[in-house]
Amino acid sequence: MTGRLNSAQPYALGLFRIVIGLLFTCHGAQKLFGVLGGADGQGGTVPAGTWPGWYSGVIELVGGALVLLGLGTRFAAFIASGAMAYAYFKVHQPQTLWPVENGGEAAALYCWAMFLLIFTGSGAFGLDRLFGKRQAAAADKTAENKAPVAA
Repeated sequence: MTGRLNSAQPYALGLFRIVIGLLFTCHGAQKLFGVLGGADGQGGTVPAGTWPGWYSGVIELVGGALVLLGLGTRFAAFIASGAMAYAYFKVHQPQTLWPVENGGEAAALYCWAMFLLIFTGSGAFGLDRLFGKRQAAAADKTAENKAPVAA
């Protein structure tokens, strides 16, 4: 049983990354474009350049899209995790300690989900792996050309 679960781990991680990235992107699109109910639940957007709402929307949209695609996953997840930690501690936690009481559940969950992706990488289905394989193949080809020839 453990062997089967271990062999499926990259695929489960890839699906986890895709779902988290998609949902995170949706939050950014809500704030910046007013879709999916908008920032205020009525189709409104966050005014451009306002701190911290607009900047968090940009991080959510761009970072979520990168995580969704598995492109620069670790870096994008690092920025996104930090943004969500900031959101929790500056916006939600001053009201009360527990996320269930202060409305910070999403910020806390995204913070920890992105934190996990920093250490695990993109898993299966990510562009990171595709480009990594191409770079490794190119490096192997270069190493073959530079190898000394024995006489």
